[in-house]
Amino acid sequence: MSNTLTKHFKKFDYMNPIITQHYGADPYAMEYDGRVYFYMTADKYEYDEKGEIAENTYSKIKSLYVVSTDDMANFTDHGEVTVACDAAAKWAHNSWAPAACWKNIDGKDKFFLYFADNGGGIGVLSADSPIGPFTDPIGKGLITRDVPTCAEVTWLFDPAVLVDDDGTGYIYFGGGVPMGKADCPGTARVCKLGADMVSLDGDPVAIPTVPYLFEDSGIHKFNNKYYYTYCSNFNVTEEATEKFGFKNGEICVMESDSPMGPFEYKERILENPGDYCGLYGNNHHCVFSFKGQWYMTYHSRSLEGFMDIKHGYRVTHVDEFTIAEDGKIGTIKQSFTDRKQIKSVDPFKAYPASCVAQMAGVTPVAADEVSRKYGVGNMNIMVNNAGDFTQVKGVEFTKTASKVTITAAPSSDGEIKVFKNAPDGELLATVKVTKASEMTAFAADVKGAEGKADLFFVFDLAKDSQIRDWVFA
Repeated sequence: MSNTLTKHFKKFDYMNPIITQHYGADPYAMEYDGRVYFYMTADKYEYDEKGEIAENTYSKIKSLYVVSTDDMANFTDHGEVTVACDAAAKWAHNSWAPAACWKNIDGKDKFFLYFADNGGGIGVLSADSPIGPFTDPIGKGLITRDVPTCAEVTWLFDPAVLVDDDGTGYIYFGGGVPMGKADCPGTARVCKLGADMVSLDGDPVAIPTVPYLFEDSGIHKFNNKYYYTYCSNFNVTEEATEKFGFKNGEICVMESDSPMGPFEYKERILENPGDYCGLYGNNHHCVFSFKGQWYMTYHSRSLEGFMDIKHGYRVTHVDEFTIAEDGKIGTIKQSFTDRKQIKSVDPFKAYPASCVAQMAGVTPVAADEVSRKYGVGNMNIMVNNAGDFTQVKGVEFTKTASKVTITAAPSSDGEIKVFKNAPDGELLATVKVTKASEMTAFAADVKGAEGKADLFFVFDLAKDSQIRDWVFA
């Protein structure tokens, strides 16, 4: 049996980044039915002619990652929405910077995923579930340069979407800096969406007074005010910093009484993540609330920094903050450790193996025919090497457990050890498994499973072994 633990890159007490099994940029959050779903640009390694990792150009990105959580500590991996080229949107070349929302239409909840086709337009996918499968309802771009007021937008990308209290949808997009217009680029747009959420109700209108706009539209509503958020460009002068309070590549806020504007500048709320993690780059965000708490999700280069790669590959962070009655936020504190887990994991209910605070070595794989066909849906985890492990935060044993059952399809005989608080901590159980071609329940006695702790599942199994779920009794 192996005694070597797979190398991990996120400290066990870290809450950020939210995933480590792959990268995920330009995060957008959507709350639905007691969970928050995060949709992210699927950054993947590019390689040079020597086969070495090259700088991320974003040009090869054609899919989006999806994860979700109900406790803000453990995130279920739902796989990868295959978007561009020979996928859902065959007309598109790329899929960047998603935005997501849901709306009840004719008595049924429908889900909409907007994405940027490089910098040249915005598409939309729809589904009957927040994890798909997603299909293209219109077979073309929703917003293109043929749409009025959009031909002159430098970068026709980075959508954000709002479904207002009356069910009306609005989409925000645009960016880029025309020559000589760094102080007021004029490239932000807003448009009312049709009742079907896949058409436009009228022409997009400019948000004309966005100071030092670069990219990254965002929108949230608070106390009947509408807040347009964006990333400042990289031409901010010292005089502008003194006037507005922001510097290059920071997240700023404008306020309005209407979703269509006019908007007035309010404040800077997020510094460039390079100020915290030491690696600078573009800045992309989403403001959202969940269970009465406000959060900012954004990307940083922290994971590649931990891995000593440093070629522009990004991963998602989430930090919490408060809003004053007048809508003021102030500077949001970035942290690896400060976000709180809002509910404990109940170990006496079956828990998916793909829902973790951290994966080391293992990778998510499709669990059924739907996810195998579309890339997104229900996922198992697959062992790549003996010594791979997962970490689940904040598991609370409200009674003493005597047994643990793990459902798996091992590719060899082996064992799964369950530890408390560290992968070499107190051993709670050793689950012996045998090779199986189908998902099989394997059980073991448990000792010491009391109180609240992080759990570590350490896999001494051969490559290609799959794990579906676990439960205590």
